[in-house]
Parts: sequence; structure tokens; C-alpha cells
Amino acid sequence: MEDAASLLIRKLETRLDNVIFRLGLATSRSQARQLVTHGHFLINGKSVNIPSFQVKKGDEIEIKPSSLKIANFKNLKTKLKKHHFPSWLIFDLEKLKGKVIDLPTLEEASPPADISAIFEFYSR
Repeated sequence: MEDAASLLIRKLETRLDNVIFRLGLATSRSQARQLVTHGHFLINGKSVNIPSFQVKKGDEIEIKPSSLKIANFKNLKTKLKKHHFPSWLIFDLEKLKGKVIDLPTLEEASPPADISAIFEFYSR
């Protein structure tokens, strides 16, 4: 059974806005949130504009073809050649499609704080 810290990190890491950031399609999480809200992405071929949408293993993320013209996505292939993708995500540079191939782990997410200590503090 997983502990609460791992579940929290998994929940946060699999938000659509965070996945967009992790794929390198946005330079910050706030920019990723705005791009999602403006409806620039498709999940499994369907438009999703909810930043907190939870992606699942096997989900495919792509940029809407009509959105490829906006400034944020100019020279994207060049930018992403140097990008380091987490082990639980893959990205096809030719098709500009990402896929969730596994679930994120607490170790890989490397949060800036000890999550279990936070849970311990608030459980008093």
C-alpha cells in the first residue's frame, strides 16, 4: 500500500497543467495552466480545457493543429531536442505528441520539502 505522500505527489504530478510543463510545452506551470485553459491541447483526441484534469497511464497529449501557429509553439521541435523528459512520459518530436507510459514516483518528482513531515505536522 502506498503512503499519503506518494499519493499526493502522484495526484499533483498527473494534473494536465503539470504534464504540459513536464513535457516542455510551457516554460512555467502558470503558463501551462493558461495554455490548457485556452484549449490548446487534446487528450486522446478530445479537447480538454481543465488544468486539474487527471491524466492516466496510456493517455496521449497533443497540441491542437490550429494552435501550432501561436508564438508559444514556434520552434518547438528545436526547444524540445534538449529537454529532459521524466521517465513516466514520452514525447514524439515528429508528431508533437506526448504519452503517459507510467505513473510518477515520489523520488522522481523530488518535491522541495519532506511531504511526510507536512502530513505529520497537520495530523496533530
